[in-house]
Amino acid sequence: MHEFGIAEAVLETVERRADGRRVRRARVRAGALLRIAPAALDQAFCLAATGTVAEGATLDLVIEPTRLVCRECGHSALCADPLTICGLCGGIDVDAEGGDSLVLESIQLDPDTTPAR
Repeated sequence: MHEFGIAEAVLETVERRADGRRVRRARVRAGALLRIAPAALDQAFCLAATGTVAEGATLDLVIEPTRLVCRECGHSALCADPLTICGLCGGIDVDAEGGDSLVLESIQLDPDTTPAR
């Protein structure tokens, strides 16, 4: 389950940005090539966040599609499933462009907390 490693990386960044304040929500944008299972990432984040400023926080995951370009016919399309065939000619020789990023877009802090110093 590679989602646990991703959850730990997200949590590390969330904690750094939160600077000791409680976190209510975090939003992550992940490329389709990472093949993240949303439920598995949610569970992994919940486990990893136990005892941290992000304990109980909601993790919102946005999957960013990848652009597939068919080598046979040149057709290009955005796709959430990078393991697919060309939608125009049915060819299987496709190149994937992008879709491998992982970005913490935002965090929502609890307004009632102050940074721990």
